[in-house]
Amino acid sequence: MLESLEKMLAKGVDNPLLRFGLGKGYLDLGDHARAAEHLQRCVALDPKYSAAWKLLGKAHQGTGDMVAARQAWEHGLEAARAHGDKQAEKEMTVFLKKLEKAALKDR
Repeated sequence: MLESLEKMLAKGVDNPLLRFGLGKGYLDLGDHARAAEHLQRCVALDPKYSAAWKLLGKAHQGTGDMVAARQAWEHGLEAARAHGDKQAEKEMTVFLKKLEKAALKDR
């Protein structure tokens, strides 16, 4: 699947759904940096895409960049609330709380 999505991108197709698919695919493979790259482009194309913000936070978390993860989830919460996406809102709230707990432990 990733190969065909990459081919589409190489042909000049670029849209939020394509970037989301690439980001999710790379995230599933554990390639967090590459996932973050595509998901960052996805939310640049569509800042209201709450599911992309959620995965972008996960990708940043996977690279160890907790500041970027927090920022992604905070943006994602705004997007989710604006569109009534309650499930994404709940999930990102939990992610942020876990991030906060981890930060407190590290002090």
